[in-house]
Amino acid sequence: MKAIAVFCGSSAGNDSIILEQSKKLGKTFVDNDIALVYGGSKIGIMGAVAKEVIDGDGKTIGVIPKFLQTKEIVNTQLTELHVTHNMHDRKVIMYDKSDAFIIIPGGFGTMDEFFEITTWGQLGLHTKPIGILNSNGYYDALIEQCKMMVEKGFLKQENFDAVVVDTTIEGLLEKMNNYKPLPMPKWLNKEGL
Repeated sequence: MKAIAVFCGSSAGNDSIILEQSKKLGKTFVDNDIALVYGGSKIGIMGAVAKEVIDGDGKTIGVIPKFLQTKEIVNTQLTELHVTHNMHDRKVIMYDKSDAFIIIPGGFGTMDEFFEITTWGQLGLHTKPIGILNSNGYYDALIEQCKMMVEKGFLKQENFDAVVVDTTIEGLLEKMNNYKPLPMPKWLNKEGL
């Protein structure tokens, strides 16, 4: 994995453990020569991860919609900055620039990014690893909700299992490096896509 998109909050939240682990993720990217692809802001958890990569002379690729440049305070120290027209274009560019995805704490925007990229994977539109860094139990409830979706027949176990989860950065990256993608859906092959 040469480049990983990190989906996370433009707020710093109020949990110092989450903030510190987010910074450590940025340092880990530098140590492993992984480019950071992210939302392009210099504030919140998003900005904390990027600052560590920038401070370590790592590669940063920011993608931000034009209308968020002032609200999220665009980071002007990035290796690359892509300004999009809308949120969907932002996700498409982040997808194109990444070999994998990591979800760390955030709000509705982070959930939107997570569910869209996992849905694309479920539909066979990509085979890139998706990981949840479950910092300080932040995603415990989401993981339980996914288990409920499987139990009630709304989500296949194999699709749930395709998302790797760990509480440590090292453990998560190892699982992502060993990720085996789901087979191509039969309907996708039949359509010649």
